[in-house]
Amino acid sequence: MLKGKNIVVGVAGGIAVYKVVDIVSQLKKQGANVYVIMTQSAANFVTPLTFREISGQPVTVDMWAETTNWNVEHISLASRADLFLLAPATGNIIGKIANGIADDMLTTTVMATTAPTLLVPAMNTNMYLNPIVQKNIDKLTALGYHFTKPESGMLACGVEGIGRLPETKVILNKVNQLLSQKNDFVGKKILITAGGTQEAIDPVRYIGNRSSGKMGYALASAAVARGAMVTLISGPTHLIVPCGVKVEYVESAAHMREAVLAHYADSDIVIKAAAVADYRPQNTAEHKIKKTGEILQLTLEKNPDILLELGQLKAHQVLVGFAAETQQLVLHAQEKLARKNLDMIIANDVSMPGVGFNADNNIAKLLYRDGRIDELPKMSKENMAEVILDKIHIECRK
Repeated sequence: MLKGKNIVVGVAGGIAVYKVVDIVSQLKKQGANVYVIMTQSAANFVTPLTFREISGQPVTVDMWAETTNWNVEHISLASRADLFLLAPATGNIIGKIANGIADDMLTTTVMATTAPTLLVPAMNTNMYLNPIVQKNIDKLTALGYHFTKPESGMLACGVEGIGRLPETKVILNKVNQLLSQKNDFVGKKILITAGGTQEAIDPVRYIGNRSSGKMGYALASAAVARGAMVTLISGPTHLIVPCGVKVEYVESAAHMREAVLAHYADSDIVIKAAAVADYRPQNTAEHKIKKTGEILQLTLEKNPDILLELGQLKAHQVLVGFAAETQQLVLHAQEKLARKNLDMIIANDVSMPGVGFNADNNIAKLLYRDGRIDELPKMSKENMAEVILDKIHIECRK
């Protein structure tokens, strides 16, 4: 898959530099042309000669060194790159890129490239979890940069925690995924809902649920990367909106219904990943309810079923729903699929540990109108988003 691809590997100064030698070697074995740029700090851990011998190409370290067979070197490398891989991505290099600092060959080339850029953080646990570093990662993610999550284990500093460079195969899988990015939704308008709704009890309290919005945001990110025009209707969340996605924030089910219906007729594909509250308080107090007794009774009334209404209004749209269940997963999903006139439903058991609400991973079953069921193993929500879009693309062609 990497045969003939030009990959620029940026190597920053961290103890994990020695692992990048294997990454470069494996990229070469998969047929890629690999060009290495090192910071001066990185050259203190592994010599440029090592990377030159493994890559078969000259290695760039000094921005002011005399060039031989390249033009303006950082522009040449930036232009020829099909992908830019930065490993290890230290807190320092992440901070520089996030704040537009280009003071060496590596940061200058990153600034000049338009290729997909994948950063692989590796550092001390406390450094990685530092709010400044996390803010910089969030900022770059919102700008369209890609990241792998570091692994947990014993670090070189003797501390056990998150911060290890992922295994080579994990990084190569991400590289292959980015380079095989499809453009199969070009010209399609996709409407996605995400997150949970909040139904007000009074100005302070509300009824909500555990949805983080991660699955819907992953779908939005994957869809826009594949060429779609994406509108995201989002409940309250702290997630960063993917670059290129138009977002509208809502709070209650009624607000979400209004926003969805405003875009529905103009949408080609609608993915209802939001966890919409089934009920809301019949009356919302104007002021904070004070503690006056041992029991507070609330009368709830049913919210409008947005997905059911969309199914009744459906014309040309491909309509996809989600079923978050804790028992009889397939039975409940099949009933919802039929009753709401859906083309496809993603069913997941949210009672399983480590998947579903607030988790980074998911396990799901995909059910279709013709009775087919695809079972998906445990995978990241980003990978599941790609699989779901693959399946939706097939439905669009029918």
